[in-house]
Amino acid sequence: MNDNQPMNDLPDGVEMVIASRTSDIGSFEVQRLLPHRRRRMVGPFIFADRMGPAMLGPSNPLEVRPHPHIGLSTVTYLFDGEIVHRDSLGFEQTIRPGAVNLMTAGRGIVHSERSDPKALEQGINIFGMQIWMALPHALEETDPAFLHYGAADLPEFSDGGADIRVVAGSFRGETSPVETATETIYADIALPCEARITIPADYEERALYPVFGSVEIGGTAVEPGELLVLVPGQEISVRALQDARLILLGGATMDGPRHIWWNLVSSSKERIEQAKEDWKSGRFPKVPGDDDFIPLPE
Repeated sequence: MNDNQPMNDLPDGVEMVIASRTSDIGSFEVQRLLPHRRRRMVGPFIFADRMGPAMLGPSNPLEVRPHPHIGLSTVTYLFDGEIVHRDSLGFEQTIRPGAVNLMTAGRGIVHSERSDPKALEQGINIFGMQIWMALPHALEETDPAFLHYGAADLPEFSDGGADIRVVAGSFRGETSPVETATETIYADIALPCEARITIPADYEERALYPVFGSVEIGGTAVEPGELLVLVPGQEISVRALQDARLILLGGATMDGPRHIWWNLVSSSKERIEQAKEDWKSGRFPKVPGDDDFIPLPE
């Protein structure tokens, strides 16, 4: 399947298929799912990258230098490996599998994401999701904030043959403590071969991403690496044709369109232009102890 597939060939309950695009971030390539020319957002989710799997070492560390964000919350979630987060609020936090780093940019924050040199000596298999949520109009200019949730903080349960961790929002009666500004669902679902799970129609907008492993929906086989935007109001049944891992994303429809340029998100093009000028002129806050930065793209 790909995003040029005729609508009448889509699995029952699937509105659109978005094929990932490869993007190079230096140390390794990522598979970009959102935004897409045919679908800018799913619920609050305006940006989604699958990172890895990729083996990092002393010769190819993750070195994402300080860069700015506005108007969004970043949600970092790993299946494997680790990343060291540092930001202009003074937080330093290593994230590991099953945990969540939630950084709310609001009116402006700067952060970096790097590898721990000691961990690199043994090699790091980096594998996970980097996802952004747009903030509602009323909170676009809120104060920046950072929160970390350990893997043990997130609800994890079994449903039939599926093992489910609720990263954000509520799923099957379990609610994540991760704070979100709008109604949100973000779930990590491990589905062994031949196991089934029903994705309820609890949220206005939903998308399903098979990270690995083929699945079957409505009698149609779906390969991993494609984002499946689901039909609103319709539950779907998913059967694993191989051991599979699925990410479920969604929530309430956002309160209007958003503009996205580089790392900046806003309902106002003028606000993005202001942020661009602020970064170029050095008016954003600094990451303590890190004077390096990514220049404004030309």
